[in-house]
Amino acid sequence: MTRQDAARLIARIAEIRLFAHAYSWHLNFRFGDATPAEFLRFAHLQGMVGVKIHVEDGEGRSLLLAPESRAAFAELAQSLGLEVHIETSATDEATLRAAIAVAHETGATSVRCYPRYAGRVSQIIAQTIRDLRLLPQLDPEGRLNFLLEQHEDLKAQELVEILEAVQNPRLTLLFDFANMINAFETPEAALATMAPYVTDVHIKDAKIVPDRGGFAHRACRSGEGDVDFTGLLTTLLLLGDPPQVRAFGCEEENEMFAPAYRFPTDPPDPFIPARDASTTLITAGEDLQSRLDREMAEAVAQIIYIRQVLADISTQARKAL
Repeated sequence: MTRQDAARLIARIAEIRLFAHAYSWHLNFRFGDATPAEFLRFAHLQGMVGVKIHVEDGEGRSLLLAPESRAAFAELAQSLGLEVHIETSATDEATLRAAIAVAHETGATSVRCYPRYAGRVSQIIAQTIRDLRLLPQLDPEGRLNFLLEQHEDLKAQELVEILEAVQNPRLTLLFDFANMINAFETPEAALATMAPYVTDVHIKDAKIVPDRGGFAHRACRSGEGDVDFTGLLTTLLLLGDPPQVRAFGCEEENEMFAPAYRFPTDPPDPFIPARDASTTLITAGEDLQSRLDREMAEAVAQIIYIRQVLADISTQARKAL
């Protein structure tokens, strides 16, 4: 570590923009009675800068399905000083239009999406480019930033290809700590390719699981998996001048499983099967309320763990000065 990098790390860790990610409450939103407003209060209590929340978090209570709740949500977020990032799980026009409406009505500053098409990789790339070229029409006043996330099927270079074809300065990449594993890439290799375009991050841990010749990932409690938090956070914190990454989302996903989608034996243009959005199942044999309580505790524990990793990086940087 150079003295210059050490000084930059110390300063950037002191000002890091940590966001609470609503997937950390995934089961409480699906099987409990958690609301988006309660998640805002949680983020404020944990000293977060903002929240990243999916339009469907909360089922019938979600920002998508309970539009009457959006104004109060926006008012609460503003009163708590929290920035809102909206997320959705496709790139087709109808899905983007709905997410953008939620974002506008909640005072959000960005919308995250990812392609979820079945077909040849070349077809998925081409359709995603067509989808994302509609963003100026869907957000004509340019009120929002847009994030394209690596999400288990496309490789890092393919995401860069989409971004460069769309040519929208408001569209950047979101780097997830584990989603590239399913596309037969390592976090480090994917980040090296995506780095010039990354502005947002999902922080989570996972165990890499062999799967039909490729690799699946099973999310786990942060600090218990195969992801190098220290290395990835250090690289991300050093990107850009001024700092390139504007939001680090704390996304605990313990027990979520995603299968392999890309394999070393793939032909040049492999076929991606149809798939649902990522989800987590209730733990077999565990009482529902106990599982919901455990999820809440794990969300807090992850934030504590991430802050400790950041403190350790800062300590090592001080030694390098």
